[in-house]
Amino acid sequence: MSIYIGNLSYEVTQDDLTDVFTEYGTVKRVYLPTDRETGRMRGFGFVEMESEAEEASAIETLDGAEWMGRDLKVNKARPREDKKRSGGNFSGGGRGGASRGY
Repeated sequence: MSIYIGNLSYEVTQDDLTDVFTEYGTVKRVYLPTDRETGRMRGFGFVEMESEAEEASAIETLDGAEWMGRDLKVNKARPREDKKRSGGNFSGGGRGGASRGY
């Protein structure tokens, strides 16, 4: 499982997060998503730790804590939702079919 960290400063780096979370245990992975168009940090990230006990300790201590001028939002990351687009059905309802009677 991983930890979601929200309301991050746009200046934060992976090393910054690793340093903070190492105080609570072994950090296995840090991920900071960036905007595809601008390359700028999106203001949230994810940290994966060695054990759930370490994650729980970090969440309990850091949720609501002020860091880099911001109040952090720290909780268990939820599984990513699958955003499926609707298929190729473009019949917008209303009139159907071939005869439109124009």
